[in-house]
This record gives sequence, C-alpha cells and structure tokens, in this order.
Amino acid sequence: MAILSKVAFDGGMNTFVFVFYRQAIAAVFLTPMAIFFERRTAPPLPFKLLIKIFMLSLFGLTINLNMSNIGIKYTSATVASAIANTIPVITFFLAVLLRIEIVKLKSLSGIAKVIGVSICIAGIMFVAFYKGPQLKSFSHEHPIILVPSNNNISDTKSRNIWMKGTFLVAGAAIAWSLYMVLQGFIIREYPSTLLFTASATLFSTFQSFLVAIVFERNMSSWKLHWDEGLLAVAYNGIFVTGIAMYLQSWCINKKGPVFVAMSIPLSLVITIACTSIFLGEEIKLGSVIGGALMVGGLYSVLWGKSREQKVSKANAEVG
Repeated sequence: MAILSKVAFDGGMNTFVFVFYRQAIAAVFLTPMAIFFERRTAPPLPFKLLIKIFMLSLFGLTINLNMSNIGIKYTSATVASAIANTIPVITFFLAVLLRIEIVKLKSLSGIAKVIGVSICIAGIMFVAFYKGPQLKSFSHEHPIILVPSNNNISDTKSRNIWMKGTFLVAGAAIAWSLYMVLQGFIIREYPSTLLFTASATLFSTFQSFLVAIVFERNMSSWKLHWDEGLLAVAYNGIFVTGIAMYLQSWCINKKGPVFVAMSIPLSLVITIACTSIFLGEEIKLGSVIGGALMVGGLYSVLWGKSREQKVSKANAEVG
C-alpha cells in the first residue's frame, strides 16, 4: 500500500485527491455488496448510530488517510511501514485507557507491556530526529520504477520536511488505532459489519471530497490517467479500504482490536526490500534502527499479553 502510494505521490498526484478517489472506489465496491448480502438481515440504522459512524469515519478514515499520505509524501514508504508497527502498541494503550485491556504493573507481563510502549515511542523519535548514513540500496543506480528526485532541496529544509512527515504518519497511526478500538464498541451495537464498513466508507468519501476541494481547486489535478496513480487508487480503494477494512471489522467483532493489530509487523521487512529493489529508494540507518526498536517494543507488548493470558488460564484451571 505505502509503496504504490509513494510512487503515485512522487509522480505528481495530489494526496487529497488521491484519498477522495480511493474512498469513492471503495464505496462503489462495498455499497452494492452490503445491500445485496445484508439487506434482509441488517437491523435499521438509527440516527444516533449514524452520527457515531460519521464521527468515527472523520478521524479514523478521512483525517487518518490524509495525514498518512502527506507523511508518506514527505518521508518514505519505509518510514510509514515502520511507524505502522506502533499501531498494535497504540491500540493496546488506548484499550487500557478505555478499560478494554488491563495492565498489572506489579507483574512481569505488565512491566513488559509498559517497556514495550516506551521502546515504540523511542523508535518513533529515532526515525524523526536521526536519519543516519545511507545504506546501500539493492537497485539505487537502476531502479525498476523511476520517480522524481528531490536532491535540490537543502539539507535543513529536507530535515524539517522529514520530521514533519514522520509526525504526520505517527498522528495517523494514533487516529487509526483509536478507530480500531472505538469500532469495536460500534460493531457490538451494530453487528452488520459489511453495512457498517460501507456506511463508514460513504461518509469518508463525502468528507474526503470536501477536504480535497478546499485544498486542491485546480481541476487538472483531479484528472486520472493510465499510470501508477490510477493503479494506486484502484488497489487502495478495492483491496485496502474495501476488502481489508471489511475483514478487519469482522475480526474485531470476533477477536477484538488488539488481536487484529498484531498482523502488521512483517510489512516493514517487505517494504524495505520492495522500495529498495523497485524504487531504488535510499534506506537510512535511522529508519532501520527506529523500525527495529518499534518491532522490538511491539513484541515486548505481545509477550506480556501472551504471558498474562497463560497465567489467567492457569489460575482458572486451578480455581
């Protein structure tokens, strides 16, 4: 996802317009499916619940996606993928605040969770403030996909843009984590996951259009061409927003938000390899170290959670 988006943005596609088209394609894909499969079984959507879905879509989809895409444009697909590893930890932290999860600070599992959260925060800071030397790319001299270079930007300006992009991606990760946690409450109230996902996507399409029309009034920027931009929009709209969001909602309904967030870590390794091979993207040491810290923090939290579940199960069997 991040790789295709980065290629589209480096090719000149406006990030706000990209989000609108992505959400519009997802809405066109999901709405007929929701009507066909759930028109007879889904309960009516009360106005109060529609307001909740609207607000959830606003910060969890519209704001999140716009922040994330600007951040990817300012940094790299590797940074976006690295920070995505903090989503399970942020989700866990928010779940604790909302009393969905419990932390026992006097236990080894509780200490592991707290340490994991701290290490993840350190990883984000590392990516934001330390670029480090460039590591050799697999295909830097002859990338498979050519993208425009930004070598004419001064080091100071480039550093400021990089920091801004890092914090935008981090903010998007927080918004997405909150979306996953609060989504659990709404799905328990309204278990028709396909109709919920379609409704959220429709609201986000409307919101994204308003955002895009405010920030991009040049109609030439709204034209889609047969290039990497159209491919990125179609892929993100159908597979990422459409299919993946529905499956995520279904899993949250069955297993909870923290379980869903555990599936993210491998994306970092895949993204580093793909951006280096296909884009010839410069891989900075700071991104690799920061990403490693975030993955380490994630597994510290997951280890603590796993140990806590084993202890609870053992106590239940004894009791």
